[in-house]
Amino acid sequence: MMATHSYGGKELVKKKTLVHISLVAFLLGCALLTSGCGSSVKYGTARIDSTPVGAEVVNLKDSSHLGVTPVHVSFSGEADTSEFVTVQLHKVGYRDRITTFWVNRRHDSAQTAKMGAVDIHVELEKRAE
Repeated sequence: MMATHSYGGKELVKKKTLVHISLVAFLLGCALLTSGCGSSVKYGTARIDSTPVGAEVVNLKDSSHLGVTPVHVSFSGEADTSEFVTVQLHKVGYRDRITTFWVNRRHDSAQTAKMGAVDIHVELEKRAE
């Protein structure tokens, strides 16, 4: 009986060890996925221009000032995702214009994204005096 009990104890220790190893492997896998190892940051850029130049560009998502036309605007985020962007252009003496466009995040750096920027051109209409 003693040998059978001892064998059963070894078998139990092996099972517990296997369960612990499996649990550790699972937790490490989860940690890698949530830490970003499974996804990388990519960039997309839009070159926003207007006629006439010198219009203020505002992102309507968060009311942030993106610059004055002509301007390159970079958008970073999860690799191979797209963002639908809505901006407002404002210039004194002209009607405000709102335009929308898609930016695809597929470039490894903001610099390479700038070379492949999406061109957005907006014609501003002069206000009646």
